[in-house]
Amino acid sequence: MILFRNGFAMITGMELIASFQIDHTRIRPGIYVSRVDSIGGDFATTFDVRMKRPNAEPAVHPNALHTIEHIVATFLRNDPVWKDRIVYWGPMGCLTGNYLIVKGRPSPQEICPLVIAAFESLRDWEGEVPGATAENCGNYLLHDLAMAKYEAARFAETLKTNPCFEYPLTPGNQTV
Repeated sequence: MILFRNGFAMITGMELIASFQIDHTRIRPGIYVSRVDSIGGDFATTFDVRMKRPNAEPAVHPNALHTIEHIVATFLRNDPVWKDRIVYWGPMGCLTGNYLIVKGRPSPQEICPLVIAAFESLRDWEGEVPGATAENCGNYLLHDLAMAKYEAARFAETLKTNPCFEYPLTPGNQTV
């Protein structure tokens, strides 16, 4: 049904999208397959690269997450093995992680070494944040390299010592 309010059409009765059906109170930091799409005979896999436990620990500060976006996207798009398969890297609106979209159907376990390398590169980053100028970025002052490095070190260590690759079971003991 379409309703009109203040001159705008609003659709009611929409189904809750799959990513909102995951029990966020049970997600731990890790790398999860959020969805796999078929596009013209090829596949694109969207990974939920979850850095924080949603609603259980502070989210990544927007300035740090913006810096993470710039440096990790630059790393991924320059990786000699993966660069031609990287479609997108960007932050989640909830500030608890990022989305990585990759051509094909790699598993989280296959992606994990790449993500660890990207976050270790950020942890060790020296110099300017790539693309953090008024000419290259829509909000170039919204950066915090020191905090991004802290978050990167923390997440890389989590992936090396205690990674999660499967979304938690739903209350009905069904995987999503």
